[in-house]
Amino acid sequence: MKRLITFLLIAALLQTATAQRYLGGDISLLPSYEKAGAVYRDYKGKQISPLRFFKTQKWNAARVRLFVNPEYAPKNHVEEGVCQDLGYVTALCKLLKEEGYAIMLDFHYSDYWADPGKQEIPHLWKNAAAADLPDTVYRYTRHALERLADAGIEPEMIQVGNEITNGMLWPAAKVVPTKDGNWETLAALLSSGSKACREVCPKAKLIIHTEKPGSWNITQSFYNQLRRRNIDYDIIGLSYYPMWHGTIKQLGNTLDSTACHFPDKEVMIVETAAYYSHENDKWAKSPDQYAEFYPISTKGQRQFTRELVTELKRHANVTGLFWWFPEENGYANDLLPCWINRGLFNNRTGKAQPALRELKAFK
Repeated sequence: MKRLITFLLIAALLQTATAQRYLGGDISLLPSYEKAGAVYRDYKGKQISPLRFFKTQKWNAARVRLFVNPEYAPKNHVEEGVCQDLGYVTALCKLLKEEGYAIMLDFHYSDYWADPGKQEIPHLWKNAAAADLPDTVYRYTRHALERLADAGIEPEMIQVGNEITNGMLWPAAKVVPTKDGNWETLAALLSSGSKACREVCPKAKLIIHTEKPGSWNITQSFYNQLRRRNIDYDIIGLSYYPMWHGTIKQLGNTLDSTACHFPDKEVMIVETAAYYSHENDKWAKSPDQYAEFYPISTKGQRQFTRELVTELKRHANVTGLFWWFPEENGYANDLLPCWINRGLFNNRTGKAQPALRELKAFK
C-alpha cells in the first residue's frame, strides 16, 4: 500500500511540476470602477492602468464571475457589486484577452452571490421542475460559452458553480458534504454543466469550487462524493480566508492530503484575501475584528500574503492563486457605499498595497 501511495504522489508531482502556474485575481468589478472614475496608483503614487500594472507584478490570469440575470438581484447585493451579466462579462473577457490574460470564468448559477450561505435558484428558473434543472443548467452554460466563443473568447479555466460545499440551486440540490442525501441531484447538475463546457470549450480545464480547506474531513468527503459519481472535472478549487477557514498550517495539511487522495487533480486557491482596515465597513463589529488571525493593517495583510505564498510553494499540486476583489478602490469615486478593505489598492489613496508585491513570489 505504501508503494502505491508513493507512486501516486510521484506521478502527481511530475504532472503538476510542468503544469502552467497561474497568478491573478477576481477583477469582475474593474470596468465599473473605471467607468465611475476610480484612480489607480502604483506603490509610489503614479497613476497606472490596473491590468497593465498587474502584468508588471507577474499576473497572467484573471477570474470573472457570471450571474444569470443580475437585474433580479436585491438592492443590497447590487450595491455590493452584482452586475456581471453575459454582456458585461463578454466585454470584460474580450479586453482581458487583448491584454494577454488567461481567463477563469466563474459560473455562479444564481442572479447574485452564490456562496456557503446562499445558492438561490435564478428568478427565471424558479418554476422549473427539479428534474428539469440539469437540462436548464446545460442549456444556459452552453449558451453563455457559445456567446463568448462567437466573440473569439475561450476561457482557459471554467468554474462549474461557486463555493458549492453545501450544493447549489437550493433547495433542489442542497447537500451536507459529510452525509448522503440529494447527491444524485447535485451530480446531475454538475455533469450537465461540465458536459456543456467540454462541448464548447474542449481545451478549458474545469474547476469544482469549495470553501472548507481548514477541514480535511469535509473537503475529502465532498470530493469523494464526486469521485463516486464520476463527475468530470480537472481542478479542485478552494477558497481560503484566514478569518474563516483556519490557519495556513491547516490549509497546508489539506493540500498535502489532497495530493495523496486525489493525485490526478490540480489544486488552485481561487479566492483569498485579508483585511488591511475596517474603515467604512458595515459588516465589521469592531475596528479589530479578526485581528486574532493577522493585524488589521497594511502590515498584517502583507504578512498574511507572504506566509500564504511561502506555504503554497511547498505544494507541487497547487497551480493557481487568485486574490478576491483586488480592484477594490474607493479613491475618486463613490461606486460602492461601503468598503470591504481586503483589496490590493488602498481605498483612501488608490495606491497599490504592499501585499501585491508578495504575490509575485508565487510565480
